Amino acid sequence: MVGFINSIREDIRAVLIRDPASKSWIEVLLCYPGLHAVWAHRINHWLWKHHVYLLARFLSNVSRTITGVEIHPGAELGRRLFIDHGMGVVIGETAVVGDDVTMFHGSTLGGTGTEKGKRHPTIGNGVLIGAGAKILGNITVGINSRVGANSVVLHDVPDGCTVAGIPARVLPRRGAGSGRSEQKNSVEVISSFEDPA
Repeated sequence: MVGFINSIREDIRAVLIRDPASKSWIEVLLCYPGLHAVWAHRINHWLWKHHVYLLARFLSNVSRTITGVEIHPGAELGRRLFIDHGMGVVIGETAVVGDDVTMFHGSTLGGTGTEKGKRHPTIGNGVLIGAGAKILGNITVGINSRVGANSVVLHDVPDGCTVAGIPARVLPRRGAGSGRSEQKNSVEVISSFEDPA
């Protein structure tokens, strides 16, 4: 129970750091359906791992109805996952999501067919997934990569790259000084529950 409470604190702190629209920890606690979906998933995933499949699936459907975020109870989610806006996000059964990942509304971590076994993507630490992006199949999106809004990703993405388009292609890197700040999406130093100032 202490671990669950600490993870809630860590999640709230991550949102306060990554979402410039957040005003206070109480607002994040009460008004962020993406976080509510992640917290419900932690319970549902525990049930799934303990072979209570029907209850896990039922509760995940209740969570989807309330939050608009569909996370299969079999999916493995890392720490400090931030689902911003939430509505329409889908995370499939065999998806693996790393730490400090940000997903925007309408994004999907889905399969491409009816095959058994691992059939959903693996998302590395610090990845940012734009609104409406579809990442499909048993592929890997590398650490600190970015997936552009409405992109369709069908192949592996190397670490530190930005991909966009249908189908998604790696975009050329800009100068060394430009590009995404590691600090904005990575939340490695979380030591307290205070609002960042």
